[in-house]
Amino acid sequence: MVQVQVCLNGRHSAADGVAVPLSPQELARSAAEAVAAGATEVHVHPKTPCGHDSLSPRVLAPTLEAIRARVPVPVGVTTGAWAEPDPAARLDRVFSWSVLPDFASVNWHEPGAEEVAAQLLALGVAVEAGIWSGTDAAARFAASPLGPRVLRVLAEVTDPAPATAEASAHRLLADLGDAHGRPVLLHGEEGGTWPVLRLAGRLGLATRIGLEDTLFLPDGERALSNAQLVVEGSAQYGWAQRSS
Repeated sequence: MVQVQVCLNGRHSAADGVAVPLSPQELARSAAEAVAAGATEVHVHPKTPCGHDSLSPRVLAPTLEAIRARVPVPVGVTTGAWAEPDPAARLDRVFSWSVLPDFASVNWHEPGAEEVAAQLLALGVAVEAGIWSGTDAAARFAASPLGPRVLRVLAEVTDPAPATAEASAHRLLADLGDAHGRPVLLHGEEGGTWPVLRLAGRLGLATRIGLEDTLFLPDGERALSNAQLVVEGSAQYGWAQRSS
C-alpha cells in the first residue's frame, strides 16, 4: 500500500509562487525530485498553457509521458468537475484519453461521479474514490456497487483549521465505516494538512503531501518544493507512528 503520495500542484497556479510546477517539464522534474525524496506515487493536475486544469487528451498525454520518463512509480490524475463541469462532457473527455494514467481520483459527491468511475474501470484505469468531508460522498459511496472495485478511498478532510481538522478527520473516517474493505489514504489541506497527516501516521493509514495540499511547512515557512514537503511529511508521518 502506498505510504506517502505526492500531490504536485492541484488547482494552484503561477500566482501561488514559482515552486508550483505547471508545465509537463516542470511537473516531471518535480515528480522526479519528490520520488527521490521518498514519494511512492504521484498525483497531478495536468494544466493548459494558461495554467487551467484540463481533462483534454492533448493536455493529459504530454504531462503523463513527461512524468513517466522520469519516475518509475504509478502516476494518477484528477477528474475533478472544476476541470470539466458538464458530466457528459467529462465522460467524453475520459473516453477520449489516448494515454492512460495508472489511476484517477473521482470525487464521489460530484454529479456523474459513478459514470466516470465506471468508464475509468472499463478502460483499465484504477480509481481513487475521493470522499470529501462536509459532503454526502461517504453515504453515496457506501451504497455504490462500484465500491468494492476501487483501488482505494481518498479520504479528503476539507476542514482547513489546524485546531479542528483532526476531529473532522475522525468524523469522516467514522462516516466511511469499512469503506467496502478498500484501503484508505487520509489527507488534509491548507492549515489542516499537517495535523491530518500526523493522524494518518498514528492510524497506520496511507497519506499524501505536496503543493496541492499546502504551500507551507509545519513551522509556517514557505515550502521550496514538493521534495521538501515529502521529506518533512515522511518524517512527521514516521514520528507519529513511533509515538503512537
